[in-house]
Amino acid sequence: MGLEIERKFLVVDDSWRSEVDRSEPLRQGYLSTEASRVVRVRIAGEQGFLTVKGKRVGDRRAEFEYPIPVEDADAMLEHLCLRPFIAKVRYHLDRRPGDWIVDVFERENDGLILAEVEFSDDSPVTDLPDWVGTEVTTDDRYGNSNLQAHPYSTW
Repeated sequence: MGLEIERKFLVVDDSWRSEVDRSEPLRQGYLSTEASRVVRVRIAGEQGFLTVKGKRVGDRRAEFEYPIPVEDADAMLEHLCLRPFIAKVRYHLDRRPGDWIVDVFERENDGLILAEVEFSDDSPVTDLPDWVGTEVTTDDRYGNSNLQAHPYSTW
């Protein structure tokens, strides 16, 4: 079974930008946003993905992600997904341990910047960077599927 182990944080300043390795625009929508199962369609750069996620328990949950043709992803976004879409730029950082990213949200979620670190095992994050603020891993308001239904601009 696929397993996502992830922690999420608010970002307090722009000093993370010195650690950027690469970036890509993301556009994503949801076929289902039930707490027990989230089904997401995403276009990342020029690639399409279909992702199924289970209910989060702490910092982990079941996750299954499959590449799909970008044309199929675009058609699902346009004709099947809930509105509004999530639009953001994802910055991949050169930072260890774990895989660090920073998402800078756009459109209805403009102004929100979140950092995430994902692990393949139970490695703890012991040395957080100075640009990381409050941890929001278990705060459902910051989940992307919630941001689709309740955009940051409406808080």
